[in-house]
Amino acid sequence: GYEPMSYYKNNRELKGVIDRIKSGYFSHGDTELFRPIVDSLLYDDQYMLLADYQSYADCQEQVSEAYRDRDKWTRMSILNSVRMAKFSSDRTIWEYCQEIWKVNPVKISLED
Repeated sequence: GYEPMSYYKNNRELKGVIDRIKSGYFSHGDTELFRPIVDSLLYDDQYMLLADYQSYADCQEQVSEAYRDRDKWTRMSILNSVRMAKFSSDRTIWEYCQEIWKVNPVKISLED
């Protein structure tokens, strides 16, 4: 089965991040503030976040590299926006209302 602790022990960068959180570095020395999150990651991790950590870090490095090349970043940003033409949260919510929830919009008066 999945053992999140093995990812913690075998990935130096990941271990460093979690140890930094545990140390109170991000919570003004309070080592208990983020303990529930750390414990959840190390002993439960239902969403396999630690297993995915390295691929997230690798992808972020690719993003950072693309961002340093302004022309490439601009081109990618424009293409991403254009390719999302059909997707919009408003359209998605409208379709959920009609097709899944079977509810109709309600008009709200903004006057006092």
